[in-house]
Amino acid sequence: MHKVILITGVSSGFGRESAALMAVQGHRVYGTVRSECEALQGVIHLSMDLTDHESIRRAVREVVEKEGRIDVLVNNAGMHTGGPVETTPVEYIRLQMETSFMGMVLLTREVLPVMRGSGGGMIINISSIGGLMGLPFQPFYSAAKFAVEGFSEALRMEVQPFNVRVVVINPGDFRTSNSGNRRKFLAPAAGEDPYAGQFEKSLSIIEKDEAGGQNPARLAKKLVKIIESRNPAHRYIISSPDQRLAVVLKKLLPGKVFSWILGSHYGITGTKK
Repeated sequence: MHKVILITGVSSGFGRESAALMAVQGHRVYGTVRSECEALQGVIHLSMDLTDHESIRRAVREVVEKEGRIDVLVNNAGMHTGGPVETTPVEYIRLQMETSFMGMVLLTREVLPVMRGSGGGMIINISSIGGLMGLPFQPFYSAAKFAVEGFSEALRMEVQPFNVRVVVINPGDFRTSNSGNRRKFLAPAAGEDPYAGQFEKSLSIIEKDEAGGQNPARLAKKLVKIIESRNPAHRYIISSPDQRLAVVLKKLLPGKVFSWILGSHYGITGTKK
């Protein structure tokens, strides 16, 4: 049986690959975009901005009016800031949290009554490896993803009686538009910024890791399997072996040791155990 799926952020990356594959599999797919983009065959585009509550309401209302239900919500859309805690512009911090966390919360709240009314559903929240460990010079991206983690754990227990499942996906580095999008929201390296040199060094490593990441088609295939699963897991970590190892090491090692390892990877000088 085909499912009615609402997925956010289908203009590029994970969202685009996933929406296209879900449509090929015969599902009824509604994908949200903030602005016009190339159409995806079999995907119905909806205009929605996660920072605009009314646009969220309109998008959900349109799906319900046409289909009568929403079986799966994939909270995929988000944004990336980059820079030190001290010098990242406050407006970028607010935009990061409004887009990657609050927008997801507001959309979920609009969809939940629909799922309860139809006897259940599935909510898939796209987090990140950065939601399991704080990433230097991506502090507010990590903060937003940490918030997604806590929100998802609490939500899962609350909606269990209504047959609504909550799944979290933690991708590692994939070859998407992340680097380019982050470049639009970087802390300005102006004047006597004490972090400028280290920030540029670490950013080059971050972007190299992303450029060498996996094909987003891998995540899309996994997402389709999760949607069609009768008993999905609470969490799926989809990443390279070394990133999966990092998740395990964070749980096993003393905090100082793990911070030294992670800091060293990002070329942070003066990192101590």
